[in-house]
Amino acid sequence: MSDTQENGGGWLSRLRRGLSRSSAKLTDGIAGIFTKKRLDDEQLDELEELLITADLGTRIASSVTQALRKARFGQEVTSEEVRDALAERIVEILEPVAKPLEIDPDARPHVVLVMGVNGSGKTTTIGKLAKQFADDGLVVHLAACDTFRAAAVEQLKIWGQRTGTPVTSGPTGADAASLALDALRKARDEDADVLLIDTAGRLQNRTDLMAELRKIVRVLEKEDAPHSILLVLDATIGQNAIQQAAVFNDIVGVTGIVMTKLDGTARGGVLVAISEKYHFPVHYIGVGETAEDLRPFEAQAFARGLVGLIGD
Repeated sequence: MSDTQENGGGWLSRLRRGLSRSSAKLTDGIAGIFTKKRLDDEQLDELEELLITADLGTRIASSVTQALRKARFGQEVTSEEVRDALAERIVEILEPVAKPLEIDPDARPHVVLVMGVNGSGKTTTIGKLAKQFADDGLVVHLAACDTFRAAAVEQLKIWGQRTGTPVTSGPTGADAASLALDALRKARDEDADVLLIDTAGRLQNRTDLMAELRKIVRVLEKEDAPHSILLVLDATIGQNAIQQAAVFNDIVGVTGIVMTKLDGTARGGVLVAISEKYHFPVHYIGVGETAEDLRPFEAQAFARGLVGLIGD
């Protein structure tokens, strides 16, 4: 049973609300362009510009407009037909990357390194994942390796208390790689199923912090970990998320994406652009504050939500 089915439409309702600003921009824009006249160059140019400003990216904008030109030029086209065509193209891009985060039961623990810039929702995402894994009966351990920010350590400890999950932490400025190794050994002693590691993530001072991230990965690789390297991206920053994905992938590699803050943003299209360019697996999206609002990514629901077709 899918997430959408098991929630009786509850998740779809949250997704619709979360994508409402993005979908309004596209829906209103498309409705304003296609007003019961034959498809011409002017409409196609306006559509391409709209899709680019909606953060979908130039290649997607071009492919959608060229497909419409080839199939319907000179014919009357409705806004609904354009939205359907756009949703189909988005699904083509997203379905291959919509993959769950698979926890390897033989790893014990399966080590998930979580990275992203400050403010992306990284630490909150770790807490939400910890709750979901614990609710599923998995034994979870947390590592507070963002040792530059005392607030991040405290936030992770709060999630640890909520979920009954132990947290390995150290003093401010402690060596993050040593702390990660300590957490891994403790998680092994506890026979934990999952170890979630928080990391520092300011792109300012990028050299120092990225060197630290590399060091964490090198230390863990000697222990046959990490098994997953998740990048948390904030949807509200639009095209800047593409640059962040490139930087983090160059530094340590990315095995999967979590897109947060889709609630209240008009820039959800950037997830499509990132997927089209990099093909990273997309594991989760976040459309709200609660742990239940972080859900496994579903390509069709997201595509239809983005163009305002959920419930149609």
